[in-house]
Amino acid sequence: MKFSLDKNLTFEQAKALFFEQLGDWKIMALASSVNDYVMVRNVSCLFYNDKIYFKTDKDFRKTKQLYENPNVALCYGGIQVEGTAKNCGLVVDEPGRVFEGLYKKHLWGSYNKYSHEDSEIIIEVTPKFVEVWDTSEDNYAYQIFIDFDKKEVTVKPYDKK
Repeated sequence: MKFSLDKNLTFEQAKALFFEQLGDWKIMALASSVNDYVMVRNVSCLFYNDKIYFKTDKDFRKTKQLYENPNVALCYGGIQVEGTAKNCGLVVDEPGRVFEGLYKKHLWGSYNKYSHEDSEIIIEVTPKFVEVWDTSEDNYAYQIFIDFDKKEVTVKPYDKK
């Protein structure tokens, strides 16, 4: 990671570093739950507008779970995101078709195999709380907690020197 224990990160700095670490796209594990039935699966995510986006078929089991309970968690490496999912409608109906353009650019194989104009929807995840595991330059572990609702950042050392 590029976070530094030596820095006093503001919320805006931590948020910028978090999205910088994710880059343009990642395959992330998505966890969702309805009535204490938990599911996890990989989704191809894009990052823009300070949110996380993925597409899915409007009739898949995961989509039906999201309709009932929009609270989700996403994970990639040492980054966990807790947030709220929102159905933004069909990919082809998005104004400006930003998602479609980015998906073609970064995930062409998936776009080419799994694009069904009549059933593929965009899911937007608004981060609420992010936990980042990182290590200092001298190999000590620590956690960075980014609270999007409170706009606060907490750095917590895990290892003691």
